[in-house]
Amino acid sequence: MAHPTRRAVLVGAAAAGLAACDNSVGSGGAANIDQQVGQTLSFMYNNIPETKALSETASGLLVMPAITEAGLFVGGSYGEGALLINDLTVDYYSATQASVGLQVGAQRYAHTLFFMTPEALRDFRTSPGWSGGVDAEFVVSDTGGSFGTNTEISGKSVIAVFFAQSGLRVGATVAGTKYTRVLR
Repeated sequence: MAHPTRRAVLVGAAAAGLAACDNSVGSGGAANIDQQVGQTLSFMYNNIPETKALSETASGLLVMPAITEAGLFVGGSYGEGALLINDLTVDYYSATQASVGLQVGAQRYAHTLFFMTPEALRDFRTSPGWSGGVDAEFVVSDTGGSFGTNTEISGKSVIAVFFAQSGLRVGATVAGTKYTRVLR
């Protein structure tokens, strides 16, 4: 009789933990995602007013209303959102991330990617699976809650803003996150 290895137990525990997290954004199709995106934008604009001006100068926004992330040495995250151009939804995307290392806990958070140039937006839209982290400027909270930020970030083609964090895990990043277009 084969006994499970420690690695198999850890991978299974991480997968079960991630599966147990409720990420209901993806369950209702396009209408539910659009509703969540609208609520997320209202929350962001009300709690981080500088993002309103940032969105007005951006070529497009990718709004991810709820990313669920969990890990116990092996971790992962998943969420779905919408790409907006001129305040209109043009596509839907999923965000997935896997990680290995010293990590314990789970959290949910929202984030918005601001594509500051038409070229950055084009590169994102034409990529078969865009990975965040290389050219993005990250604006994150030190406390894990909502925060204010200075939006005068020059020279960056993509700006990621994280907000509305909850849970028992520290940190959030798009580094290593793969964004893939999904049909809804």
